Amino acid sequence: MTNAKPYTGRLQQIEAAWTDYNGHLNMANYLVMFDRAADELFTTFGCGADYIKRTNCSTFVLETHTSYANELKAGEQVRIESHIIGFDQKRVHFVQQMFRAESLYLACVLEVMMAHVDLTTRRISAFPPEILSGIEQMAKEHAGLPLPPQVGHVIGLPAIKR
Repeated sequence: MTNAKPYTGRLQQIEAAWTDYNGHLNMANYLVMFDRAADELFTTFGCGADYIKRTNCSTFVLETHTSYANELKAGEQVRIESHIIGFDQKRVHFVQQMFRAESLYLACVLEVMMAHVDLTTRRISAFPPEILSGIEQMAKEHAGLPLPPQVGHVIGLPAIKR
């Protein structure tokens, strides 16, 4: 048994303008909220807005996979838990789970592969040692966490028998 806990950012509230004609949070705005939570996470490593200005380096998302579980509506608050799954000198693989406020009501899961990028060359580059050290420390803390079943999921229809 582990005492490990995912990184949890601040609570976010769903804005009315983010809902669609179905009366629930539009799929694009789930990503807005996940992105804000990822910014908070990477700021804890020293990789925030000031880092970008100072070094002309940033992070870019390479790939995502989104699994929607339950609806959310305007005015509801959500919390996003982030869990580092793996990393190397240039990339971080993590998963984020969006829950309704302080409940266990799972709304959405986002799996992400992110890379460190030199904005001068627009190429992937190594994280500086001090940032990589923070990522490594959190990854060690998260090593005992169970993976959500959505991680590594492949999209597709079952084969049709004819």
